[in-house]
Amino acid sequence: MVAATPKLPASGYALEVDGRVKAEFSTKDGALAGAQELKQRFPMLQVRIYDARTMAREEVHLSRA
Repeated sequence: MVAATPKLPASGYALEVDGRVKAEFSTKDGALAGAQELKQRFPMLQVRIYDARTMAREEVHLSRA
């Protein structure tokens, strides 16, 4: 049996982990904070932020701050 895939949001931002939508955010700052926290805990994951307005994805890399 195949599980339903969450659809990309029509507005706001989505957090994609290894190609799957895991969370939605209303602001880019919120999505980026969530992505950075996840990337710090699990650096091997591919984490991207999807922007519904531009329909573009941005790869998130581990920050070295």
